[in-house]
Amino acid sequence: MSQSSGRRGLLWAIIGGLVLIAGIVAIIVASSLVQREPVPTPTSDGGSTLSAPTASEEPPGEFVDPTASEMGWVSEPITTDADTYIRAALEVASTFDTTKSTREEWLDYLDTWFTPDTRYTSEADQQSSVRDAQVELRTGVVLPQEEWDSLAGEDGRVVAAATGDLAYLPVSDDDSGDMSIGTSDVTLTFTRRDGDGDGGETSYEEQVRVSVQVLCGPGSVPTPDSAQRAGDCKVVRFFTEPLEP
Repeated sequence: MSQSSGRRGLLWAIIGGLVLIAGIVAIIVASSLVQREPVPTPTSDGGSTLSAPTASEEPPGEFVDPTASEMGWVSEPITTDADTYIRAALEVASTFDTTKSTREEWLDYLDTWFTPDTRYTSEADQQSSVRDAQVELRTGVVLPQEEWDSLAGEDGRVVAAATGDLAYLPVSDDDSGDMSIGTSDVTLTFTRRDGDGDGGETSYEEQVRVSVQVLCGPGSVPTPDSAQRAGDCKVVRFFTEPLEP
């Protein structure tokens, strides 16, 4: 073999090695790009945006506190839909289980549904509106203490269901248009322990009509440390008597 042929063989060997190395590098780069490829995230208009996934990114929950149902209460929905929220609010004001919580614990939970009345301009007046609405709830809307105690003596519970169509009323002096009053028939199902001592239960129904005022707009104040955001629906006030159009 001539010296010229030896050089050509060495050259081709070097070129082959470089091609092999280039191929390995290409595989490594491609693998890295696949692992870091953004994933699509749905948007409110039905489309999607691309964002890199991180361990801390989790979709907001459907409810403010999903565990509330374990206490025999209605879980507060995270929504901007007034119809959905009003129905839940009408139900939460009469749904409880005396074997799973005290009346005060239930009322404290109801307090977390409230937001200030944005028709008041000062922060002091807005906070006062919340306190007044919570007092009104306790004294004129929910089951009185004596009736709770009677029901608790028989391990009672109540489940409310907003069964009727919603009737809407505008809120006076609400320039934002974000507040509304909803009224509906509500079916209350009472369940008590039988008095014969065999561990059985008896149930009966009562029909009531209830009204609630809600705010579904940027002025709403979300529950702290929850997935709720400003703009999601919150309760402004429950009424002691139903309001009709």
